[in-house]
Amino acid sequence: MKSYSMQSGADAATLELREIAIPEPGPQQVLVKMRAASLNRGEFIVGHGLAKAGTVKAAGMEGAGEVAKLGAGVGNLKVGQRAMGRCPGAFAEYALMDARETIAVPDNLSWEEASAIPLTFMVVHDMLIAQGRLRPGEWVLVTGVSSGVGVASLQAAKARGAKVIGTSGSQEKLDRLKAEGLDVGLCTRKGDFFDAVMKATDGHGIDLVVNTVGGSVFAECVRCMAFEARLATVGYVDGVLKGEIDIQALHARRLTLFGVSNKMRSPEQRAAGVPGFVADILPAIAAGRIRPVIDRVFPFEQLEAAKAHMEANRHLGKIVLAIGKEDA
Repeated sequence: MKSYSMQSGADAATLELREIAIPEPGPQQVLVKMRAASLNRGEFIVGHGLAKAGTVKAAGMEGAGEVAKLGAGVGNLKVGQRAMGRCPGAFAEYALMDARETIAVPDNLSWEEASAIPLTFMVVHDMLIAQGRLRPGEWVLVTGVSSGVGVASLQAAKARGAKVIGTSGSQEKLDRLKAEGLDVGLCTRKGDFFDAVMKATDGHGIDLVVNTVGGSVFAECVRCMAFEARLATVGYVDGVLKGEIDIQALHARRLTLFGVSNKMRSPEQRAAGVPGFVADILPAIAAGRIRPVIDRVFPFEQLEAAKAHMEANRHLGKIVLAIGKEDA
């Protein structure tokens, strides 16, 4: 089968399409004939923590396809079933999923839409619900709201009855996100949004911050936080890995700061979050209240072009790789 590998150099990641053997599922694993897989920016940023310089790994992190073979002990799935999940090596014709993280694809979703859900929306569930404890009527700030995780955070927050402020360097993208329920769009890439946030919230501030940008806006995010607010750090596309913390604000306002990453979690810990996602967010997806925003779909052979499109920062939502054909 064809599969992409990624080698991380000192400054950039290099992709290679190789011919390798179809893997065999082990206990509690599922072999999936991949139909689509979506890109995640963090995978390609050297130094982000997902890719270390000098290492080679199978590329891709989430996708969707048909169950082709079951490993020992898998009783909740069947061959031929449409499935989606977090999936190391998803940019391939076949890939292995942990059966505990393999989710049935709702009938209303295309392969491309399904491939944009597992990692992205489970990260969002972790931020907004599992750790973020988001309640209806609360204010949410999403920095970099036009990214894949940013758009998904907006959609999930609105589905839970929250009000959302988003930042982006593109006014056009902010205008387009009004259709997804964005309440206030702030056109900026800098940490200069405190005054606008306080005006929009009538001085209340933000109850839950989703920081997809990084250290360059971290201090401003803390500054915007209301009493007993929470801040999730999910990425640092700005490459700024440190930020100033206002200890007095942290103390007086009883703030909660937390990170969202799967890097150091065990397979058991990752799997433990799936039932919560299935209960809290998947029903809204299956009912059509949340529909993944797909910016562009690239053919399997054009992963390099898809990566370049992502790095050009012109996309809104997810970029997807189509793999194979329905009748293949």
